[in-house]
Amino acid sequence: MVEVVTAGHVNWDVTLRVDALPKPDGEARIDSQRRSGGGSAANVAVALAGMEFDTGLVGSVGDDETGEFVRRGLQTAGVDCSHLLEVETRETTTKYLIVEDDGEVMVLGNEGANEEVTPADVDHEFVADADHLHLTSQRPDTAAALARSATDAGVSVSFDPGRRLAERDFGEALAYSDVVFLNDREAKTLLDSDLEHPSSELHGRVVVVKHGADGARVDTPNRAVDHPGFDAEVVDTTGAGDAFAAGFLAVLLRENGVVGPEADYERALEFANACGALAAMEEGARTAPSFEDVEAFLDGQF
Repeated sequence: MVEVVTAGHVNWDVTLRVDALPKPDGEARIDSQRRSGGGSAANVAVALAGMEFDTGLVGSVGDDETGEFVRRGLQTAGVDCSHLLEVETRETTTKYLIVEDDGEVMVLGNEGANEEVTPADVDHEFVADADHLHLTSQRPDTAAALARSATDAGVSVSFDPGRRLAERDFGEALAYSDVVFLNDREAKTLLDSDLEHPSSELHGRVVVVKHGADGARVDTPNRAVDHPGFDAEVVDTTGAGDAFAAGFLAVLLRENGVVGPEADYERALEFANACGALAAMEEGARTAPSFEDVEAFLDGQF
């Protein structure tokens, strides 16, 4: 039995650091390159495992050497991969992350295998036995099936739908979610300005809007909480949002035992912003800090 199930994309990341992002018909110098596992669902699972949660992953990789690298890395991090589907007819999804000197990222990728999990593949017992389900970008019907299973079993649900939110109908999954993570651009897709008028899918939900270096805001049905974030020497913003989500959930699940309006969102938001800042100070998508690292960082802020 795992405490937290994460579900969604599982990737292989190729990170290229360049002097500047190229303009059309332009060229950039590659200063360094590295390869590692990525994908939001996998990143959050690894981050929570590093914070001593038992985590399991629902996702898919190809039946190829890269898929084996991905699986091995997840298992080494302590993630249960028993529900990581291996697809013979697809290659593992690869993302090319172009990172410039100030840490900003441009992403290129192939479709690959990471949306091969269908509603028929959902193991309802695996989800129902967990304490929490965290969804990331994936097929909308699969996200809905997972969220429905969790809700029926009394398992709390969070959802970080990601970059493709505007082009996909995640309405059913959002309706089942207790907590929704958005960045500023994604928030404009679902919310009117100043968050005062949520769409029907978000009515009554806890909505967390990430402002990057400017911190984040939590809106609950009863109140709003803001945190300005922390000054950080940004190296690479890849995975910082996943580290933020992992930190936010870690506080709610470990310290509050609840994901809902009663939780200590001031503490969760401060901790999550610290996680995001620390992740952005290192290269790669799998740089989420330990619980102790974050506490030490916070102690140094005061």
